[in-house]
Amino acid sequence: MKVARAAGWSRADLIWERLMERALAEAAAGHVRKAMRLFRLAGLLARIAFPGADLRQATAPANLAVLAFRSGALEEAEKLQARALRVWSGASEQVAEMFIAPRSRSSLFHLRMEALHRETYHGNLKIRIGAIASETEETLRSLTSGWPVGHRHASRWRGEKPVVFDGTRKVLGACLLLLDD
Repeated sequence: MKVARAAGWSRADLIWERLMERALAEAAAGHVRKAMRLFRLAGLLARIAFPGADLRQATAPANLAVLAFRSGALEEAEKLQARALRVWSGASEQVAEMFIAPRSRSSLFHLRMEALHRETYHGNLKIRIGAIASETEETLRSLTSGWPVGHRHASRWRGEKPVVFDGTRKVLGACLLLLDD
């Protein structure tokens, strides 16, 4: 927590991430009502604490849309999906503008290479995260279709979650803290 706060993350950033992780775990365990309550709480926190264009504003409504669709509440699911898609329309700008903090590297060679070619490293990272954001948009567009898109989200979070607290972690959280098909 101290590291995240020192990196400029707010308490709300940390709580939102934990609420989403817990909600996904509850949904995976079959505790749908508990998951919905946690997703709603995370969504409320996002609306209060994050800027309107923050991609994390789309994550809780998207998850709630999936759960509403699964329960047969199609009209509610479509409203939630539309809300998530409105936010997601600015994804490419957010990826382009996200703050990338320096990373620790496995060797002195890689550390020097990043120092010499920082723009290339950052560009490659933005391309990779942009591809994940595009996959997420495909998923959001299919939430109420009943057809699986085949992109993994929640199951990728543990492996893709950055160890640094910067913009990449916020964007990846928005992309990957989604229920899988």
